[in-house]
Amino acid sequence: MEQKLITIDLDGTTLNNESKITPKTKEVLNKAAKAGHIVSIVTGRPNRISEHYYDFLGLKTPMINFNGAVGHIPHKDWEKEYALTFNKDIAFDILAAKEKLGIKVVAAEGKNMALADVPNTVIDDFFPVTLQANEVLNRINLTENPSAMTMLVERNQLPKTATALEKEFGDKINVGVWGGPNPILELSPKGVDKAHGVKFLADTYKIDRKNIIAFGDEHNDAEMIDYAGWGVVMQNGTKQLKALANDITPLTNEQDGLAHYLEEYLQLA
Repeated sequence: MEQKLITIDLDGTTLNNESKITPKTKEVLNKAAKAGHIVSIVTGRPNRISEHYYDFLGLKTPMINFNGAVGHIPHKDWEKEYALTFNKDIAFDILAAKEKLGIKVVAAEGKNMALADVPNTVIDDFFPVTLQANEVLNRINLTENPSAMTMLVERNQLPKTATALEKEFGDKINVGVWGGPNPILELSPKGVDKAHGVKFLADTYKIDRKNIIAFGDEHNDAEMIDYAGWGVVMQNGTKQLKALANDITPLTNEQDGLAHYLEEYLQLA
């Protein structure tokens, strides 16, 4: 079998509902790598809350974070590493209009930066629960352009806030609404998505688009699923994403759906 590039989303795909990688999933991904295929994480998560999964899987490949905005090899200096950003003034404008926009928490991040304007306990690990003085999002600490911003918004304000941000900054950023139970908006550099990261990986490894297998479950996986030669959507994925899929896993992320599918597809058993 020709060498494949296997790009895997984390939440709802590689991870079960307890945000864990099961022994079965680890075993199959390791088998795929041993068989000569390239396994790479492509996630919306920051690297600070995804590198432990990378290490647990024993990967050495590049990882794509912030939905395509950052590509790097964890724990290494790599000459091909990239980070796409947008102007930090957008963060300051949003902070100034926070109350009016119905925003509760504003965070700005980059590969080596995580700042938030207030501590928050809504999502474990996501927004800082306590903030040191140098972790507060303000003009003193935000000295570089961010690769991503996330905002916790008043639930009933979400569509209105998204529209307002789109209208004000839409020529410079993408505005994404998170799936899941929490009303969160995500900003990324204009025109950047997971497909950007996947194309970068394919170019780096000289892999033909037809030999890319991508796994995902949510709206932020759409461009990646569409771009890959073989886009596979999880059984637990959204209806909209399933409409773009080449195939759908028979099992969910709670049932090792990715592992069972890949084992059969690559004939790893």
